[in-house]
Amino acid sequence: QVQLVESGGGLVQAGGSLRLSCVASRSISLNAMAWYRQAPGQQRVLVARIDSGSTTTYADSVKGRFTISRDNTKNTVYLQMNSLKTEDTAVYYCYLYIWRDYWGQGTQVTVSS
Repeated sequence: QVQLVESGGGLVQAGGSLRLSCVASRSISLNAMAWYRQAPGQQRVLVARIDSGSTTTYADSVKGRFTISRDNTKNTVYLQMNSLKTEDTAVYYCYLYIWRDYWGQGTQVTVSS
C-alpha cells in the first residue's frame, strides 16, 4: 500500500502561481510520478509526468507554464504552476503506479478571472 497526499491547492487570480506538493508514504526514487487534473464534467487528464531519471513530459496546454520536479529524499513530487489561466481550474491528482494505480485524494485549484 502507498499513500499519496497532495497539498498546495487554492484560489488564485489569473496570471498567478501555485505550487502543488505530493508526498508518498514510501520511497519513490525508482518510480515515475505524474500529475493529472479533472475539471467539472470532464475526464481526468495527464498534466505532467516525471520518470525516475527526472525526464519530464507535459500536456501541450501547460507547456512553458508548469514544471514538474521531484525530491527523492523527501518522497515528494512538485508541480509549479505559473501564468495560471481560468481553464486550469480543476482538481489536481498525484499518481503513482507500483503494480497497481495509486491516486492521491486530490487538491482543488481554482483560477479566477
